[in-house]
Amino acid sequence: MTYTLRAYAPSDETSWLRCRVLAFLDTAYYDSVEPAKPTVAAPGLELVAVDEHGAVVGIMDAEVEGDLATIETVAIHPDHRRRGLARELLARTRAWARAAGATTLDAWTRDDADTLAWYRAVGFAESDHYLHVYAFHYADPAEPGRAVVQAAAGLKPIHVFAHAPLAEEARMREEFGRVHVCRRFAMAI
Repeated sequence: MTYTLRAYAPSDETSWLRCRVLAFLDTAYYDSVEPAKPTVAAPGLELVAVDEHGAVVGIMDAEVEGDLATIETVAIHPDHRRRGLARELLARTRAWARAAGATTLDAWTRDDADTLAWYRAVGFAESDHYLHVYAFHYADPAEPGRAVVQAAAGLKPIHVFAHAPLAEEARMREEFGRVHVCRRFAMAI
């Protein structure tokens, strides 16, 4: 199969969204669904890998601020993984970031074994950490109440997403069913 790497075009949006949802489905980001492609601030980078039919099968969005470039989204459709697409998208992103004046490229991700292995294999080093904590009424009706001390008048928390320091990991895992370590990966470019 042949692939083309090119700039994202607005006509790619539906295919982009489909690729992202399917790519995230078997990861800790399985519920990170967007109804529209998030805007990438200028002078951002929006790359796609498309198959011979024009379907988006790979995504790389990045932003740059000063000397730091940040990967906002990297995703490969499950049917097109392990073919070097992510590495090719990364190579183009590194070149773009370097040309934009960045000296560091970073990304934040959760604790998925395959994702963590990929970042390490392509030369990123892990540094900062914090927790993503979910309190979800349907998993445990008491969870949102443990996460929110006092809700605003007339509101009953059903689903809470919160950040917590890594030092609180043991306590968070005791109190909540879904806790992820969010990790920063960075590399010099």
